[in-house]
Amino acid sequence: MELTNSLLWQGFAVFLRVSALVSLLPAFGERTVPARVKLGLAFAFTMAITPAVSPPAMAPQFDSIVWFILTEITAGILLGIGLRLFVLALQTAGSIAAQSTSLAQVLGGAMAEPVPAMGHILVMGGLALALMGGLHVRVAEMVILSYDMLPMGRLPSGADVSEWGVDQIRRAFSLAFTLAAPFVVLSVLYNVALGVINKAMPQLMVAFVGAPVITAGGLLLLCLAAPILLATWLDALNTFIQNPLNSVP
Repeated sequence: MELTNSLLWQGFAVFLRVSALVSLLPAFGERTVPARVKLGLAFAFTMAITPAVSPPAMAPQFDSIVWFILTEITAGILLGIGLRLFVLALQTAGSIAAQSTSLAQVLGGAMAEPVPAMGHILVMGGLALALMGGLHVRVAEMVILSYDMLPMGRLPSGADVSEWGVDQIRRAFSLAFTLAAPFVVLSVLYNVALGVINKAMPQLMVAFVGAPVITAGGLLLLCLAAPILLATWLDALNTFIQNPLNSVP
């Protein structure tokens, strides 16, 4: 009985952190995934992670349970937000690319979040690539290593968390603009060339000629650049997973 109670207490503490993480985890925590599936995934991650984690130092009492609910859910939410920002980076990159290439209003409601078609393609491609690259294994490793940076039952400092959050948001938007850079460059070159043609031939309706060109150019550039963009995004995601809380002691 003592061994069973110890294992259940340890599994409960791990489940708190894992369940909060799964609710925000890319691919596994999407809105289209049913809640029962998320709960099953949380139990599966708990079964895989619990043997590799040291048991809690506190005894299973009411005050310790309340404290663990607060600290472990906070730690899981921090890890989940850090991973969710990479999906936000893909959505932002797709929105910037679609706005630059006049494709922002095509199939805008294809996802739970209203994003343009380019954002939908990049997000679906990125999530599929991450899953094929072993996202579930890397996430389990990240949770196990997170107990060294955020020990069980310890609440991180608010100043450290705010500094870490601002840094992660900055990195997410920097990654988004980096991924969308080819489309922005194409848009600038297109508009400059369109302005020169319009200046040289005022009688030509350059808008009717140029609109199909920028649309076709944007789609062609998406086909050519998507593998490189997704590989860059996956490298950034793996780098974060290896050290997710580098600025939170």
